[in-house]
Amino acid sequence: MKNTFFKLALISLSFLSATSCSSDKTTEEEEEVIVTPPPVVETDPLTTTNVATYMVDKNATPETAALFYNLKKLAKTKFAIGQQDAFNSFYQDTGGDSDIKKNTGYDPAVLGSDFMFITDKNNNNQSDNWFYQQEQKITSDVKAAYAKGIINTFSWHIREPNKEDSFYTDDMTADEKATAFKSILPGGTNHEWYKKKLDKVASVVLNLKGSKGELIPIIFRPFHEFDGSWFWWGANFSTPDEYKKAYQFTVDYLKNTKGVHNILYAFSPDNSYTTEVSYLSRYPGDTYVDIIGMDNYGDFNNQGQNGADKANAKMKIISDLAKTKVKIAAMTETGYSVTSSTAPIENWFSTYLYSALTANDIEVSYVLFWNNNMDGYYVPNAAAPNANDFKTFATKSKSALVNSLPKMYELPK
Repeated sequence: MKNTFFKLALISLSFLSATSCSSDKTTEEEEEVIVTPPPVVETDPLTTTNVATYMVDKNATPETAALFYNLKKLAKTKFAIGQQDAFNSFYQDTGGDSDIKKNTGYDPAVLGSDFMFITDKNNNNQSDNWFYQQEQKITSDVKAAYAKGIINTFSWHIREPNKEDSFYTDDMTADEKATAFKSILPGGTNHEWYKKKLDKVASVVLNLKGSKGELIPIIFRPFHEFDGSWFWWGANFSTPDEYKKAYQFTVDYLKNTKGVHNILYAFSPDNSYTTEVSYLSRYPGDTYVDIIGMDNYGDFNNQGQNGADKANAKMKIISDLAKTKVKIAAMTETGYSVTSSTAPIENWFSTYLYSALTANDIEVSYVLFWNNNMDGYYVPNAAAPNANDFKTFATKSKSALVNSLPKMYELPK
């Protein structure tokens, strides 16, 4: 019995010990389980059905709404590459394909144009008039670009309202500089003059039509580089409130009074700002802006990677704002001018500019270079010494010429 009792006791203890160890192990395993929350899926607020709600013009044409949508989506993976007057400004030759195409084999993805000659006081709409001939050339280029799937954007170097000879403040008297911008506001002495200029803009834009009679969408950026003092609409010659009123009037007049519904509106200061607050100091409001941009030459002027990093930090501000506001971010102008006395900067395109447009996960829809001429260039043709640098830039994974654009004027099915 005694031996039997001890055997039973040992069996019982062994069972209890085994049970205890198993229980402890289970508890430890339960304690080690880390509960991982499901990943946060960021949903894009912009859809093909609600695109108009984020646009300035709720009655925009279907092609214009598609351009807004596709520019916004494009920025997630690529930026479109373009040039001002690409079809008419050439380095060291007289014509043919754009210098971008001469270099890369493909047309630019963006064509920049200007209302300057179109609204010039000397444009009398007669076929033998040089300014009217420029108007015809510009509108013809816009139509040709649209037919190829290229994005069209317009700046406006509008002449000051007094003598209408220049848009630069260096050519104006102190009194003209102090009063010119204020005079075009509602109630100002030159307000009716300004409305007539807008009438001309509206007339031209409403006559930009594709092969099926559809209106061609354009991007319009009035009063650009307003934070500088070189243009008569610059910050030294208007208050923030006056600037906003002029911008808002421009949009309202074209959209509501003239019935123009094929414009995306761009807001584009120069590169003076370093904070979101300073960037938005003259912002006319989300209901007046489709594209949040920046012109930036200064940060790329022989400043190397440090300059590129400064430009990227500023573009990061724009990109973040565009994400928050569901707008489109863009480098609305940039470049480095190469002339007979100014040599190109090694790897300017493929290293410095590319990093400025892509680092820190920013989303930029397009970049526009300024125009070339016989004596100098912003974009090298195939014979220029830095041709390979641009070609490398244009073939990088986030770069897009017209051959790698989606159908910009159609909403995806």
